[in-house]
Amino acid sequence: MRIFGLSIIVTVLSLIAALVYGGPTALVLCAILGILEVSLSFDNAVINASILQRMSEFWQRIFLTIGVVIAVFGMRLVFPLAIVWITAGLSPVRAFDLAMNPPADGALTFPDGSASYEKLLTDAHPQIAAFGGAFLLLLFFNFILEEHEVTWLGWIERPLAKLGKLDMLAVVLTLAGIVIAAEFIAHDDDRGTVLLAGILGTITYIVVDGLGSLFHAEEHAGGEGGPSEVVKATGKAAFFLFLYLEVLDASFSFDGVIGAFAITSDPILIALGLGLIGAMFVRSITVYLVRKGTLSEYVYLEHGAFWAIGALAVILLITIGVHVNEVISGLVGVAFIGAAFITSIIRNRREEAEADDAEPELEKSPSLS
Repeated sequence: MRIFGLSIIVTVLSLIAALVYGGPTALVLCAILGILEVSLSFDNAVINASILQRMSEFWQRIFLTIGVVIAVFGMRLVFPLAIVWITAGLSPVRAFDLAMNPPADGALTFPDGSASYEKLLTDAHPQIAAFGGAFLLLLFFNFILEEHEVTWLGWIERPLAKLGKLDMLAVVLTLAGIVIAAEFIAHDDDRGTVLLAGILGTITYIVVDGLGSLFHAEEHAGGEGGPSEVVKATGKAAFFLFLYLEVLDASFSFDGVIGAFAITSDPILIALGLGLIGAMFVRSITVYLVRKGTLSEYVYLEHGAFWAIGALAVILLITIGVHVNEVISGLVGVAFIGAAFITSIIRNRREEAEADDAEPELEKSPSLS
């Protein structure tokens, strides 16, 4: 309750606000959006936890407070509006007016032929998907091309780790994915913007991740002896890890924000459902994983989350030109996480059984004087 209590309170208040705002229908839509966000973002919580446990307690609190405000109001409310007013050349006031006053009967255009808020945001999807897909794809490759003491899908992870010794291979593969998406998936009119957005997503990852690594190395350089078991990032290093987490959250939220329009285009309900309910529960799950040491206990969870990220990145790139139901991306992530969790339990039980079998052998062995 200490971890999930605030999320439960926020959920109840959000549902009450939705009921007051739009009646029973709005209440149901808000609840559906919250469930959608949690199901799509569980792999996000696992990755957040793997990064958050590297940060000092102070910066963990910053992520769980200021980070929530950015996630709720920045990505779930302001971001869709910003996309519309930037891509359509509208003023922020006009974009918000379009969002609050959609055409009748769910139409995508007004009687005069002008595009609705939903249509303008949907039209910008290729750029959004290219940016987010490139960022997540590079994140996936950077993990999967590294050597790890523990492997999950060893038959493919070990050969990929050997290939990862080639410098910049992750960047090369990501750029290749962007080129393939622009050439074979994107519509002719979108090729240029898809390439540009994908390159910007790649650059964003390299800059934010590189700065975080740079300052982390500087702050802990010159220490005596070997590294500590867990070196917590502070100062500039923690700030760039925080920034990295926010960009990561933005990339994960793209499919949720776009998918929300299949349910409702009302920005208030999207902010309540995706933001307050969904984002808060994702934060709570992240805290739970960190506090309980779940990633250490279930060692394949992190691997499963990164494979889910790779699948989500590919799906985002596919959606540049082909519609993919949001339920599919959600189920793919849940499938990877679920499989990693189950195999982690099997591994733990096998190790416990081996340890139990070894104890009688030790007892039988004669002691050495």
